[in-house]
Amino acid sequence: MKKIVISLGGSVLVPSLESNNIGRYVSVLKRIAERCQIFIVVGGGGEARRYIRVARDLSAGEAAADELGIMVTRLNARLLLAGLGDAAYPRVAENYTEAREFAETKKIVVMGGITPAQTTDAVSAVLAESVGADLLINATSVDGIYSADPKKDASAVRYEHLTPQDLLDIITRGRMDAGANTVLDIVAGKVVERSGIPLLVLDGRDPENLYRAIVEGASVGTIVSRERPPPRLPGRGQ
Repeated sequence: MKKIVISLGGSVLVPSLESNNIGRYVSVLKRIAERCQIFIVVGGGGEARRYIRVARDLSAGEAAADELGIMVTRLNARLLLAGLGDAAYPRVAENYTEAREFAETKKIVVMGGITPAQTTDAVSAVLAESVGADLLINATSVDGIYSADPKKDASAVRYEHLTPQDLLDIITRGRMDAGANTVLDIVAGKVVERSGIPLLVLDGRDPENLYRAIVEGASVGTIVSRERPPPRLPGRGQ
C-alpha cells in the first residue's frame, strides 16, 4: 500500500471555526484511505497567525509565538480527528515515533506542529522521510508554485515541474519568522532535496483535488522531483 503524507494548510481546512472545510475533507480522506496509508499534518492557518500577532503585540518573544502556533495546529488536528472518527487513530501524534506507531493500526494518522521555529510543512517533509513515503503533498490556498505571489502579481507564472534545487531557490527568498506564510519553509525544501521524495503542491481549497491526484493520477498543481519528466503519481497506471 502506498504511503502518502499530506501537509494540510490550516487556512484551507479551517478558514474560520464558523466556516470550515472539515466535513468536505473527511469524506475525501476516508475514500483515499481505502487505497493508501495516509498521514496528515495540519497547519495553524490564519487562526495561528492571529494568536502570534497578539503575542507579539504583548512583547512575547518568537519562542512563545512558536509555542502558541503549535498549540493551534494541534487544535485544528483534533477537530479533524473528531470528523474522521473511527477512520483515524484517536490521538494526535506529537512526534515522529508516535506517528509510526499509530500507523501500525492502518488507520489515518493526524499530526500538528512539533518543533518551534519550524512550520508544519517541515514537519510533513521529515515525517515523509521517516515513514518512507511515496509522495508528499502540500495542500495549500494556491494551485501550485508560482514565479511570484499570484495574489499580488497578475503576471506570475505557475510551474508544472521543478527540481528540488529550483524549489530551494524560490523559498530562500521567503520569510522564516513565526507564522510566515510562504510556499514552503527552507527546512522542508532541504528535506525534500535530500530524501528524493516527490512533492506535489496543489490547491487544497477543493478537497477533491487530493482524490484526483492520489487515486486518479490527475495532473494538478506543481510536482517537485529529481526526475524529468516528473514521476507518475500513485494513481497512474494502477
